[in-house]
Amino acid sequence: MAQGAGRTTAQVVAVAALAAAVTLFLSVAAVRHGFFDLRVYHGALTYWARDGGEIYDFLKAGTQYGFTYPPFAALVMLPMAYLPWGAAIVVSVAATVVVSAVVIWWLLDPVARRAGWTRWFTLAVALCLAAAYEPMRETVNFGQVNMLLLFLVAVDLLRLLPAGNRWAGVGIGLATAIKLTPGIFIVYLLVTGRWRAAATAVGSAAVATLVAAGLFPDASREFWTEALWNTDRVGELAFVSNQSLRGVVARLDPEHPSTVAWLLLVLATLVVWGWRCRAAVSAGDEATGLALTGAVMCLVSPVTWVHHLVWLLPGLILLVDNGMAAPARSRRRRLLLAAALIGYALLCSRIVWSWEKDFTGVDGFLGSNTYVWISLALLLGLPIRRWAVPAGGAGPAGGTGPAGSAVEPGGVPQLAEQDRIAPTVQRHRVGGLLAVR
Repeated sequence: MAQGAGRTTAQVVAVAALAAAVTLFLSVAAVRHGFFDLRVYHGALTYWARDGGEIYDFLKAGTQYGFTYPPFAALVMLPMAYLPWGAAIVVSVAATVVVSAVVIWWLLDPVARRAGWTRWFTLAVALCLAAAYEPMRETVNFGQVNMLLLFLVAVDLLRLLPAGNRWAGVGIGLATAIKLTPGIFIVYLLVTGRWRAAATAVGSAAVATLVAAGLFPDASREFWTEALWNTDRVGELAFVSNQSLRGVVARLDPEHPSTVAWLLLVLATLVVWGWRCRAAVSAGDEATGLALTGAVMCLVSPVTWVHHLVWLLPGLILLVDNGMAAPARSRRRRLLLAAALIGYALLCSRIVWSWEKDFTGVDGFLGSNTYVWISLALLLGLPIRRWAVPAGGAGPAGGTGPAGSAVEPGGVPQLAEQDRIAPTVQRHRVGGLLAVR
């Protein structure tokens, strides 16, 4: 008992020290954006709902930025128009923190169980590290919706789809209706042959869009015929924050970026993505499918601002998962954990901003696109966990098991190699499913 209490005390002290270190880091490294995007949402919704204007006519004073999401997003955000500014900030930050904790827990808890880590301690450390992650802190400081969209997609891919739930696809459909780019997850469902879930996603997106059109016909007409095609409202493609393939091409020639070169790169990227996603799903590894699709979405989208790169979080966590599943002291474990650490460190560093004013030359090409290279590395190199099956999902042999553990025909979880040979592995029941600590 005393030993357990001492361990808990040490963990509490460690979390407090890490939280203090992250707070100090953020005080130096984090850029304060004053919830700029949230101000745009709040201003546009107030102008629309309370002042009688059209939502897509609104521009934040002194800027070219206005509301760029579909009308269904305006419907979902409509209560914001009636909130005081301070309350809108609290709701935005709280929602981001809560859904981030849930998604990280879903991805990381299986790793903690297999490795024997204290689960609350693992989550607390992960949340501290996530706070230092540049895309996450940018999402919070801008008041963006990225993690909310990732949560909706993760509900489908990590919970409903592996369990064979008939509602799988609804989250992806709603995310697509809120912001069009998550629509690539509908393509993911189609490429991997999940026709029912794809149909549910399409139907959900269509119903949400039609509901918004019925309630707000003028706003819907303006969005789909004008606002959607007005790229001036989005920003400069060559701006260093645009960490997509389109941004890479634009920075090579800001005055005349080659559309053909970009489309060829996108086509090649999608071919690799489709091949790898099919392999992941055939192995029962839905989480890697999520990570690969998040990475490819960042790559092929015409505009991927730094805060959009929260979609790379699943890939970084799965690198840790793969590393911990490799035999102890093996070269594979060292390489995978080093890759996760380097990718995370670079994505905390603001390194691309060193070339904000001048991205010419070899160093400019390599440095200003650092986050693009990380996205490509995850797409090409993230291992497929052929030993893993998501929670409640059917494994390649037809069994079911907890997140991150494959299942043999008899219902016994298959363990990674080091777990098979470890003499201290214990099996016990948690929530009716066999789990491994």
